[in-house]
Parts: sequence; C-alpha cells; structure tokens
Amino acid sequence: MSKIRPSKGAPYARILGVGGYRPVRVVPNEVILETIDSSDEWIRSRSGIETRHWASDEETVAAMSIEASGKAIADAGINADQIGAVVVSTVSHFSQTPAVATEIADKLGTQKAAAFDISAGCAGFGYGLTLAKGMIVEGSAEYVLVIGVERLSDLTDLEDRATAFLFGDGAGAVVVGPSEEPHIGPTVWGSEGDKAGTIKQTVPWDRFRNGDVSELPLDSKGEIKFPAITQEGQAVFRWAVFEMAKVAQQALDAAGITADDLDVFIPHQANERIIDSMVKTLKLPQHVTVARDVRTTGNTSAASIPLAMERLLATGEAKSGDTALVIGFGAGLVYAATVVTLP
Repeated sequence: MSKIRPSKGAPYARILGVGGYRPVRVVPNEVILETIDSSDEWIRSRSGIETRHWASDEETVAAMSIEASGKAIADAGINADQIGAVVVSTVSHFSQTPAVATEIADKLGTQKAAAFDISAGCAGFGYGLTLAKGMIVEGSAEYVLVIGVERLSDLTDLEDRATAFLFGDGAGAVVVGPSEEPHIGPTVWGSEGDKAGTIKQTVPWDRFRNGDVSELPLDSKGEIKFPAITQEGQAVFRWAVFEMAKVAQQALDAAGITADDLDVFIPHQANERIIDSMVKTLKLPQHVTVARDVRTTGNTSAASIPLAMERLLATGEAKSGDTALVIGFGAGLVYAATVVTLP
C-alpha cells in the first residue's frame, strides 16, 4: 500500500483571461520587397499577409511577455501573487539559461512561482495549455500563466524569398484556473520527427564557436548570415493541409462535439491558404468565426493562437463562453489541438 498522500486539485480547468502585445512598428509588404524579388500581390495571394509587427530593441521577449501577461491577469480578475506557475513557449529567447520565464515571474510580482520555458515551435501554446491544465487538476498550482512569445524578426533571413515575408513578433498570454465544469477538452498532440528538416534553423549555434566560417552562409554583401528559420514550403503546406485537419477532427471527437457545435476556429496563423483549406476539409458551418489574424500580424509561432484569440474577443467577433477549436502546428514537426471555452 502506498504511503504517498494523493494530490488534490480542481475537478477541471479553464481559460480565465487573455492578453496580447504587438510591437509598435507595423511593417507592410513594401518593406519586405526591398530585399527580395517579389510583389505585394504575390505575398498576399500565397500567404494572406499584408503587414506584420517587428519589435524594437526595447521590446524584448521578456518585455512583450510582461505586457501581455499583465492584461491576461487583469482580464482573469486575479492578482499576480496568485499565479503558481509561469510557462513560456518561445524559440527566440537567445539566452540559453536561465529561462526567461523566471524573469517574467519575478517582474510580474508572483510569489516565487514555478517558471520554465518550453520549445515546441508553433504548437507551443497548445503544449503550454495542456501542461497548465494538468497542474491545476493535479493540484500543484491554482492558477497558471501560459505565454507564447516570439521575436521572429531576429530569426528571419530578409533575402530568403520563401520566408522573408512570413514572420512577425508579439506575445500572447492566458491565465488558466480551476473550474467545476470541463472547459478545456482533451489534447490531441504529437510529433513527426522524421519531417524535422522541413522547418529548421539554418545554422546551429555551435557552428560559430570554433571560428570556422568556411561553410557558413553569406549574405549579398559577403558577410556571415545570422542563423534564421528556413522551411520547405510545399512540404510543410501539404502536411499542414492534409494531416492537421485530421488532428483537428480528432480533437473535436475527443471533446465529444461536432463542427456544428463550434462557435470559433482559431488555427495557428501560419498561412491563410492553409486556414482556408482546413475550414473546407473540416466542413465548418458558416456561423463559425474563423481567426485570420495572420493578415496583419503574420506568423508569430507560439504567440499566434493567443494573439488571435485576444483580437477576436476585443473586436467582438467572438464572445466570452464561445466554444473554440484551437490547433497549433510547426517545427518538429509537432502539433497540438484541443477545444476550449473562451474566457
């Protein structure tokens, strides 16, 4: 017989508040066209992107996260010192250690909350949400702050015609807390590591350590390029369109609902063509509001779902209590989908 006392958490968990932060600088496609041979029409037709936000030196990963988190905490109606854990999903915090989550937890005024970073690319928000739900039900935290944040402009090769126009910066955050009813469905998540090479960093950091620059990529001026995100666009597109619609359907099935029961669909904001294809494959009814934040925010990886959620609620396109299907997918290749009730 075990001597360990069982944990006591809440019966269920739910999203209680959401907040977002977009950098001040808005970058139209015309700026991107200064370094690649393309056109505004081509970028819009291939991705749906019209503008994106790029962070200034002062708009750091931590600073953007703190701004978004403050709004989420206020929206949830709690105090920062009630936060028991801070989970940050990012691939663009360049200090290997300590985790940026620890700095955020301290500056927000939490009382020594557990704090850690995760790296799950564009599925990172879904991964963080699942961890938060587990902590609340298990009883290790009453409230968990989940942040998706990126400064992807730091990892963008502005001379790469395939990716230069895709990425933006920003932070989105949610507070997850206890609930007497289920408001976060089962998570359908996984990875396909055999396809990891389709989205990756161009050069690993340790290539710079030994001073051997003979095989490092050079820009048009002959200078060494900083590592950037690269992808095999067609392969990623096919995977997202054909495989992620299946995962989204599995999340609906796991939650015990159908597409007709949905009010809102919030997919990762990678590409509007992917979004359109998923809507068609899932046969979403006309009444379902579809997030299209990609048009003015671009692809912000882990931040894209909470940023899109925050905008839908702020504009009134979605409302508190709506049932939403969320799905993130990207580098790894990794994915996570679930059904949630909007805060």
